[in-house]
Amino acid sequence: MLRIDRDRAGRGVRLTFVLRPEFPKGRVSVVGDFNGWRPGAHELRTRSNGTRSVAVTVPDGTSVRFRYLGEGGHWCNETEHPDVRQIGDDSVILASTGR
Repeated sequence: MLRIDRDRAGRGVRLTFVLRPEFPKGRVSVVGDFNGWRPGAHELRTRSNGTRSVAVTVPDGTSVRFRYLGEGGHWCNETEHPDVRQIGDDSVILASTGR
Protein backbone atom coordinates (compact mmCIF):
# COMPACT_ATOMS: atom_id res chain seq x y z
CA MET A 1 0.00 0.00 0.00
CA LEU A 2 1.23 3.49 -0.80
CA ARG A 3 0.24 6.68 1.01
CA ILE A 4 0.71 10.14 -0.50
CA ASP A 5 0.79 13.24 1.72
CA ARG A 6 2.13 16.78 1.68
CA ASP A 7 5.55 16.88 3.36
CA ARG A 8 5.17 18.55 6.76
CA ALA A 9 8.02 20.95 6.02
CA GLY A 10 6.39 21.96 2.73
CA ARG A 11 9.31 20.69 0.65
CA GLY A 12 7.28 18.42 -1.59
CA VAL A 13 5.26 15.22 -1.45
CA ARG A 14 5.87 12.43 1.04
CA LEU A 15 5.43 8.93 -0.35
CA THR A 16 5.08 6.32 2.38
CA PHE A 17 5.67 2.81 1.07
CA VAL A 18 3.91 0.21 3.25
CA LEU A 19 3.96 -3.59 3.06
CA ARG A 20 2.10 -6.18 5.05
CA PRO A 21 4.31 -8.23 7.39
CA GLU A 22 3.97 -11.58 5.62
CA PHE A 23 5.12 -10.83 2.07
CA PRO A 24 7.82 -10.77 1.04
CA LYS A 25 9.63 -12.37 3.95
CA GLY A 26 12.84 -10.88 5.33
CA ARG A 27 14.37 -7.48 4.65
CA VAL A 28 12.81 -5.33 1.91
CA SER A 29 13.88 -2.09 0.29
CA VAL A 30 11.97 0.21 -1.99
CA VAL A 31 14.17 1.08 -4.96
CA GLY A 32 13.43 3.53 -7.71
CA ASP A 33 14.51 6.50 -9.73
CA PHE A 34 14.46 8.63 -6.53
CA ASN A 35 17.40 6.67 -5.05
CA GLY A 36 19.25 5.47 -8.14
CA TRP A 37 17.70 1.98 -7.75
CA ARG A 38 20.08 1.29 -4.82
CA PRO A 39 19.04 -1.67 -2.64
CA GLY A 40 19.21 -0.81 1.06
CA ALA A 41 19.00 2.96 0.54
CA HIS A 42 15.36 2.95 1.72
CA GLU A 43 14.80 -0.21 3.74
CA LEU A 44 11.33 -0.73 5.15
CA ARG A 45 11.19 -0.89 8.97
CA THR A 46 8.71 -2.84 11.06
CA ARG A 47 6.06 -0.70 12.77
CA SER A 48 4.06 -1.38 15.95
CA ASN A 49 1.05 -2.55 13.90
CA GLY A 50 3.19 -5.18 12.15
CA THR A 51 3.41 -3.46 8.78
CA ARG A 52 6.73 -2.37 7.32
CA SER A 53 7.21 1.10 5.88
CA VAL A 54 9.58 3.85 4.81
CA ALA A 55 8.87 7.41 3.64
CA VAL A 56 10.54 9.35 0.85
CA THR A 57 10.03 13.02 -0.06
CA VAL A 58 10.03 14.04 -3.73
CA PRO A 59 9.11 17.29 -5.51
CA ASP A 60 5.38 17.80 -6.13
CA GLY A 61 4.40 16.68 -9.63
CA THR A 62 7.23 14.13 -9.96
CA SER A 63 6.53 10.87 -11.79
CA VAL A 64 8.14 8.17 -9.65
CA ARG A 65 9.17 4.69 -10.84
CA PHE A 66 9.78 2.11 -8.15
CA ARG A 67 9.69 -1.55 -7.07
CA TYR A 68 10.13 -3.48 -3.86
CA LEU A 69 13.22 -5.70 -3.55
CA GLY A 70 13.24 -8.43 -0.93
CA GLU A 71 15.93 -10.78 0.28
CA GLY A 72 17.18 -13.27 -2.25
CA GLY A 73 16.42 -10.98 -5.19
CA HIS A 74 12.63 -11.24 -4.81
CA TRP A 75 11.01 -8.33 -6.72
CA CYS A 76 7.41 -7.23 -6.24
CA ASN A 77 5.28 -4.27 -7.24
CA GLU A 78 2.71 -1.98 -5.66
CA THR A 79 -0.70 -3.52 -6.30
CA GLU A 80 -3.05 -1.77 -3.87
CA HIS A 81 -2.95 1.96 -4.69
CA PRO A 82 -5.53 2.77 -7.40
CA ASP A 83 -3.39 5.45 -9.08
CA VAL A 84 -0.28 3.30 -9.52
CA ARG A 85 0.30 2.18 -13.11
CA GLN A 86 2.46 -0.73 -14.18
CA ILE A 87 4.89 0.20 -16.95
CA GLY A 88 7.09 -2.70 -17.94
CA ASP A 89 8.37 -4.21 -14.70
CA ASP A 90 7.98 -0.98 -12.72
CA SER A 91 5.25 0.62 -10.63
CA VAL A 92 4.74 4.32 -11.51
CA ILE A 93 2.89 7.04 -9.57
CA LEU A 94 2.52 10.77 -10.06
CA ALA A 95 3.57 12.21 -6.69
CA SER A 96 1.04 14.96 -6.14
CA THR A 97 -1.33 15.89 -3.34
CA GLY A 98 -3.54 17.79 -5.77
CA ARG A 99 -3.42 20.96 -3.66
